[in-house]
Amino acid sequence: MVRPSRSYRVFQGVNGVVLSLVVLVTLYPFVNIVARSFSGERQIRAGEVTLWPKGFNLTTYKIVFQDSMFWRNYGNTVFYTVVATAVAMVLTTCYAYVLSKKQLKGRTALVGVAVFTMFFTGGLIPQYVLITSLGLKNSVWAIALPNAISVFNLLVMKAFFESLPADLEEAAQIDGLSTYGILFRIVLPLSKAVVATMVLFYSVSFWNSWFSAFLYMDSTDLMPVTVYLRNLIQGATGGSNAGAGTEQLSQVGANIQAVTIVLTALPILCVYPFVQRYFVSGVMLGAVKG
Repeated sequence: MVRPSRSYRVFQGVNGVVLSLVVLVTLYPFVNIVARSFSGERQIRAGEVTLWPKGFNLTTYKIVFQDSMFWRNYGNTVFYTVVATAVAMVLTTCYAYVLSKKQLKGRTALVGVAVFTMFFTGGLIPQYVLITSLGLKNSVWAIALPNAISVFNLLVMKAFFESLPADLEEAAQIDGLSTYGILFRIVLPLSKAVVATMVLFYSVSFWNSWFSAFLYMDSTDLMPVTVYLRNLIQGATGGSNAGAGTEQLSQVGANIQAVTIVLTALPILCVYPFVQRYFVSGVMLGAVKG
């Protein structure tokens, strides 16, 4: 066994210190937000809260959790996220797989159409008129379909599919697999890393989205939890600024933003560890035998 050189050990030490500092800098804002969400109004306004709650208070959490509308809207968010992510993954995967075929006629034009939409859109009013005329208002499709394909995610998946060895697909064709058979039985099992990454990207995007629902949903029963929390922030801070709030409303106005961030980020943080392992897995290791 070769002993690491002194310079390499120094590099490892410096690298460990630098990465530890990066981790601390990254974690500090979130830890501070969590501490603020459990702190009292006076301590928050005085700027005394850093990494640990002061004046421990659960008023805002109690108000949110005791409201049946919160749980209804939370369920809407889960439903919208699951359906919209599923639609987005099907369309993005199929489009990216097609674009990865260099022998496809019109491939350049199809890529150009996708890239064009990154820089130019029809505008908010034409999109609203289109969604309304199609009868998609007050349904999950008003959220899922307009944002079904992210061009950035599409290009990432396209590049990944292009990196797969062509020998695998040629061997599958010789064995009699159709195009869909190759995609579902060969390509996708080898693409767990990029698929998991895209699922996470789309899920976070749809989970945090509020403007589409705010625009296309007419009933509060159909709103996602992000709109509910937005309205709560607006009501609490507005009442507090007007001087008409009670002591309870003042507490809500002091830490409602922190509570909002915690409640919206927590589900994603719980899911992330199960998806993160695919980011670094060597999915192609040993896939081609020489």
